[in-house]
Amino acid sequence: MSVAAQEVRYRVIKQIYRTVMDENVNPLRALPRSVQFQFMSVLSFMWSAIFTLWVGSFWLLGPTVVGHVLVLLGVLFTADIFRRAGQRALSYDETFRDPRDGCARHDDVWGGI
Repeated sequence: MSVAAQEVRYRVIKQIYRTVMDENVNPLRALPRSVQFQFMSVLSFMWSAIFTLWVGSFWLLGPTVVGHVLVLLGVLFTADIFRRAGQRALSYDETFRDPRDGCARHDDVWGGI
């Protein structure tokens, strides 16, 4: 960035700062000094609260995203289970019968072949 561009940026930032913070430039200049102070105090408190909540929301963003992802994964897992269950319902006998030989699927539990 060139020096001229930096100077222009500096002047713009300084003018914006003066427009808000300088009591001789901002719109509160027509009010008495005590009222200016009161309004600036209320505005400073308000903006402090706003920025505190804004920065605090960054701390809550991570857990919120994780929570939403977990809920979404749970919904997708449930939908997949329901989809698979609805494809082909096996009868109780078909569940435990080996389609290759018609015997029980776990007939080798006792050493049978």
